[in-house]
Amino acid sequence: MKNNSYFIYCILLFAISLQVSCGIYSFTGVNTTVKTATVHLISNQASVVNPGLSGVLTEKLKNKIITNSPIAVVEQNGEMEFSGTITSYQTSPVAASANETAALNRLSVIINIECSNKNDEKQSWTQNFSRYADFNSSQDLSSVEAQLIEEITDQLVDDIFNKALVNW
Repeated sequence: MKNNSYFIYCILLFAISLQVSCGIYSFTGVNTTVKTATVHLISNQASVVNPGLSGVLTEKLKNKIITNSPIAVVEQNGEMEFSGTITSYQTSPVAASANETAALNRLSVIINIECSNKNDEKQSWTQNFSRYADFNSSQDLSSVEAQLIEEITDQLVDDIFNKALVNW
C-alpha cells in the first residue's frame, strides 16, 4: 500500500511540474512570458540603399512573431521592442573563373538590431546580424535582386527571432 501511494505521489508531482513549466515555454521553445511586442521600422543607413529592404525586413519580423509565437504585435509600448538599422548592403566578387573574372558575386546585408525586454532587462540585447546570397556573375543584380533579398531577409528574421524568443 505504501508503494502504491508513493507511485501516485510521483505521478501527481510530475503532472504538476509539467503544467507549470508549460506556462513559461511552449513546445516550440518560444519564451511566452512576454505578451506584446513592438517592431519599429528598421531604418536604412547603408551607403547603398535598396528602397524596399527596410519595409520588407520590418514586416517579415512582425509576421514571424505573429505566426510563430503567442505574442501580439502592437504599434507602441510592447513589453518587448525591436528597433534597428541596415548598416551595409553591398555586392562583391566571390570566386574567380579560369580567365580571372568573378564567376560568382555575393550580395551581403548587415543589420544592427536592438531588442529591449521591459519585463526582464537581462534579456535585452544589441547585436549585428549578417547574411548573404551568391549569384552567378553572368546575371545582372537587378534581375536576381528580389529573389536574393527574399532569401536574405528570411534568414535575418529567423536569426533575430531565435535570438530574442527561442530559449533552447
